[in-house]
Amino acid sequence: MDIDTPADMPPEVLAQGLVDLLDVEEIDKDLYRGKRQPGGVGRVFGGQVIAQALQAAQRSTEAPKTAHSLHAYFMRPGNEDFPIIFRVVRDFEGRSFATRRVISMRLGHRLLNMAASFQAPEDGLRHQDPMPDVPPPEALQSEAMLRREIIDEIPEKFRGHMLRGRPIEIRPVHPRSWFHSVKQEPKQDSWFRLVAPIDDDAAMHRAILAYASDMTLLGTSTLAHGINMMTPNLQTASLDHALWLHEDFRADDWLLYSCDSPWAGHARGFNRGKIYTRDGRLVASVAQEGLMRLRG
Repeated sequence: MDIDTPADMPPEVLAQGLVDLLDVEEIDKDLYRGKRQPGGVGRVFGGQVIAQALQAAQRSTEAPKTAHSLHAYFMRPGNEDFPIIFRVVRDFEGRSFATRRVISMRLGHRLLNMAASFQAPEDGLRHQDPMPDVPPPEALQSEAMLRREIIDEIPEKFRGHMLRGRPIEIRPVHPRSWFHSVKQEPKQDSWFRLVAPIDDDAAMHRAILAYASDMTLLGTSTLAHGINMMTPNLQTASLDHALWLHEDFRADDWLLYSCDSPWAGHARGFNRGKIYTRDGRLVASVAQEGLMRLRG
């Protein structure tokens, strides 16, 4: 998890910190090192591993081809005590499409396998699902504000983590309770964005969206059961993650993440997400199955 960053850290510092974290280091041809979260402890956030793996794949692919999809499987959790190494395999290089396979490793053990596909720009037939009719982000409170309102309910051992400064701001349309969950329809909508503007590097904006796409998604399947990540006997973990990138976007502009969970069973929950720009363009789609196990 992230270090408990001070809640009053300037947004520009938080945003640049995420950009630096996702800027993988090339150590040899098709071999990259992912940076560690400064001061991070415990398990590495899955979205970080996905985003760094995507960056490694993007570094190995020349313009004008850009990433349009990725499919990843988690095998082991990362550990903040060690950097993650990413090895890229160039499976296919065509005129229109290219395919990359990325193997992430820590101390010789595989953490994640990912396949990513790239396409050169091309026109084609168009249609999309309409964006849900939801309030704009300016009409909603951020998760950080909502957490500060219930600070007296947060156990002391969790306060630093829950109130820390975060590089991604989330504004839920219908906020859920972290401590008093009730069963409800497994659907949720949230606006999100990077907390400060960054430059125009489109590859970095795609990596940041990949990072953020692992937020709120897995929790959607828990809504139907009146449980959440604070439930003492609940064990959760991402098992796989798929992301399709449809259109250009900026990760430092507001994006709507509309999630639903059509199924859960066998200690797994399946979740889907659609990501829209403020003007209603569907720019990405997400799917994930996660472990959702209630221990005895």
